[in-house]
Amino acid sequence: MSSRPSEKEFELTDVEFKRLRDLVHERTGIALSEGKREMLYGRLARRLRKLNMTSFGNYCDLVEQGANGELQELTNAITTNLTSFFRENHHFELLSGEVLPQVEAARAGTQRIRLWSAGCSTGEEPYCLAIVMREMLAHLPEWDIKLLATDIDSKVVATAAEGLYAADRFTGAQTERLGNWFAPVAARPGFNEASPELKSLITFKQLNLLDPWPMNGPFDIIFCRNVVIYFDKATQRTLFDRMAELQEPGGWLFIGHSESLLNVTRHYKLVGRTVYRRTE
Repeated sequence: MSSRPSEKEFELTDVEFKRLRDLVHERTGIALSEGKREMLYGRLARRLRKLNMTSFGNYCDLVEQGANGELQELTNAITTNLTSFFRENHHFELLSGEVLPQVEAARAGTQRIRLWSAGCSTGEEPYCLAIVMREMLAHLPEWDIKLLATDIDSKVVATAAEGLYAADRFTGAQTERLGNWFAPVAARPGFNEASPELKSLITFKQLNLLDPWPMNGPFDIIFCRNVVIYFDKATQRTLFDRMAELQEPGGWLFIGHSESLLNVTRHYKLVGRTVYRRTE
């Protein structure tokens, strides 16, 4: 005879779930469906325990007060940071084989190149971008070349800026390539650290894409992959309209494998596999 499952530690009522969904959507643009209720409960139950709270109602009150930093903790708790080095590698192959040579030719007059990794998570994407940039643009030492990497989650941005990764993260076909740019750390056996050459290219910043953006552009290339899949269409439309304002015609935009700009924006045209260019 099977035993009855134990009751949950906290009760998450429909009203409280709606309050949290509304807070998350207003703050981050992320649209949590009913199917995300268990995920939300599991991640926030840990916060309730840490704060010695006994109900989600009290937690909602705390977040809505807005002056205690808990809104950032809520954001960090519900965002997903699944990533890896050279994920969706066809993007990096296109970047090295076609995109950067075209950008270099177009920017010969200004000698200025800008990339943005929007939703950089724990840093694997921007470091891979930096590797490709160092490999392809090494002959331009005098150029002004920079990469901005941002994420809404303050904790993963701190991890990314540190540039320290467990050695077992470097697996697969790119292991030797990564080894050229990440060195073992004597003080941390089993960990590798990004080289100063990579770190010097990247500026890491915490940024909520729904907030005002401090940068002016123009960005030659934007990577915004596996970010807007969590947004509703209205939020996606606003986001890509704003990105278009930071790019000149011909600017490149890379999105995630399960994402599309169809019926979202007319500012970009599809030119490859989840690769777009800014239209006139």
